[in-house]
Amino acid sequence: MTPAAIRLAAEAAERQSAEVTEVGARIAWVVGLVVFIAFVYWLMRQGWKWRGALQNDLPELPAAPDGLPAHRLALAGRYHGSTTAGQWLDRIVAHGLGLRSRVELTLTDAGLDVVRPGAGDFFVPAAQLRGARLDKGIAGKVLTEGGLLVVTWAHGGKLIDSGFRSDRAAEHAAWVEAINLMNPSITTEGAER
Repeated sequence: MTPAAIRLAAEAAERQSAEVTEVGARIAWVVGLVVFIAFVYWLMRQGWKWRGALQNDLPELPAAPDGLPAHRLALAGRYHGSTTAGQWLDRIVAHGLGLRSRVELTLTDAGLDVVRPGAGDFFVPAAQLRGARLDKGIAGKVLTEGGLLVVTWAHGGKLIDSGFRSDRAAEHAAWVEAINLMNPSITTEGAER
C-alpha cells in the first residue's frame, strides 16, 4: 500500500470512530426517548383517571350476601373488563371494573358472585342479570368468535357488559343458557324486549 492509501484508510477509520464515540449525543437521545415514554405513560394515566371521574355516578358495587344458596355453575378464568352494554369499546373503569384479573364466578339462584383476587369482588343480584352471550371481544381484548362470555347486567340505571374467559372455554355455552333461563324475558342476545 502506498502512504497516501494508508493515510486515507486511517482518516476513514478515524471518522468512523468519531461517529461511534459521540457519547453525549447518544445519551441525549436516550434521555429524550425515556422522557417521551414517561410523558405518554402519564397522559394514559391521566386519561384513565379522567374516565373514572366521568363515571363517578355509578354506585358502589354490591357485595355478596351471607349464606348464598348452592351454586348452579362455577367457573375459574379471567375477567377482561366491563363496558357500557352494546358498546364494546366504552370501557368502565369506576370501582375497579376496568382492571383485568383472575376470576372465580359462581352462579346461584340469588345471582352472580364475581370473586377477583387482587381486585374488588362484586355481586350481581339475579334480578339485575339481563342476559349472557358468546362474543369475540370487549375493550382491549379480542378473541376468536365465541371465545368470550359476556354477561349483561344492570347497575345504577346503566346496562353493563362484563367479559369473562373460562380456563375451559367449552363451559361458556352452559353459562349462557343458565343465565338466560333465569329471566324468561331475556333474548339470546342478552337484551330485553
